[in-house]
Amino acid sequence: MLVIIKSAPNTPDGNRGLRIARDASADLVLLQNGVYFAQNDMLDGFCGIAYAVEEDLKMRGIKDIKRGIKTIDWNELIDLIFDEEQVVGLF
Repeated sequence: MLVIIKSAPNTPDGNRGLRIARDASADLVLLQNGVYFAQNDMLDGFCGIAYAVEEDLKMRGIKDIKRGIKTIDWNELIDLIFDEEQVVGLF
């Protein structure tokens, strides 16, 4: 399963998306304001693979992301979506 989060960490939708990803042991894609989850320890306890859209990181001036988060472009995001059996989001 792939969970897509577009909302910031301090929002109910962003937190709901992260909770779903944790509970389902799903992989996670962070885009738009969801890329703020890539900073600091926002994803503590998350055990899946986390991806952040590089263009959204750049647009928000985020240069330092948590180790282990993979940056992807929009084409790679499309590939991830088509390769997954189940996609949940946009939170």
